[in-house]
Amino acid sequence: MQVKILSNGFHDPILEDGGVISINNGCHNSQLVEVNKIINGHALGELNFDSTTHLLHDYMKILDEKATMLLGYPLNIYCDEYVALAPLLRYHLNNFGDPFTENNYGMHSRHFEVGVLDWFSKLWEIEKDQYWGYVTHCGTEGNLHGILLGREQFPDGILYASRESHYSVWKAARMYKMECEVIGTLFTGEMDYHDLRSKLLPNQNKPAILHLNIGTTFKGGIDNLDVVIETLKECGYSQDKFYIHCDAALCGLILPFLKNAPKITFKKPIGSVSVSGHKFLGCPMPCGIQIARKKHVDILSRNIEYIASIDATISGS
Repeated sequence: MQVKILSNGFHDPILEDGGVISINNGCHNSQLVEVNKIINGHALGELNFDSTTHLLHDYMKILDEKATMLLGYPLNIYCDEYVALAPLLRYHLNNFGDPFTENNYGMHSRHFEVGVLDWFSKLWEIEKDQYWGYVTHCGTEGNLHGILLGREQFPDGILYASRESHYSVWKAARMYKMECEVIGTLFTGEMDYHDLRSKLLPNQNKPAILHLNIGTTFKGGIDNLDVVIETLKECGYSQDKFYIHCDAALCGLILPFLKNAPKITFKKPIGSVSVSGHKFLGCPMPCGIQIARKKHVDILSRNIEYIASIDATISGS
């Protein structure tokens, strides 16, 4: 691992010595060399069905080997059960637009998507007529959407996130041109609530948009939602002056099934929750689930005439 020093001291996870984590790509380069050897052994410009089959077979052998040694990424790599869905690859399914609105493209699996969303709405305790959500293309998209909802509600709001937040948080801040406050962390990886208080107090004239981690990437740190809400109240922020997005990509499908674990629920004043499908669930491709209060999404929604649907998502088709 290499450590480099930040020039701007802002957008990346900061170490105690003022540096940032920079991962050496040597492990990835070794796999690239192996794949290149396979490709070079086949004349790509002259591939036919048989040679393509051999190429893919050789590549799968590499993947089988790598799957036995994959460490350092929070993934469930046991995807065998999903092979049962392979026949659906014959169809061009496209769930673009609002999952709760029928559009003019008949080839979709929107009814299954809504079933997934209903399950998560029950898990996080929000009534069907009070929530909106969709299946995202990745965990990052959930953060982009959640932070956007906060920004749309509070255009002049300040984004507060701990320094151990996922890099997509800083990506969202740059995309949406948001003012940010980076909060320090404890040795557990969770937010330093004293530092949060010190950043909130001087900014009482502006709404607060908070990104909370329900499991940080490196330490699994869980920001205490109850402490954050209490800190907001003590600093003079009423519920109409803050928005909370919970990034539950890592632990969102673990905590609800543990005794005495921190509880993430819409019975508390949060605006949105996102979780990854390719981590604990083991989906074979990156995806996620985003659940938000419908009243916040209504601000973002736009009617798109040519698809006969509502546009409130980040990604399209």
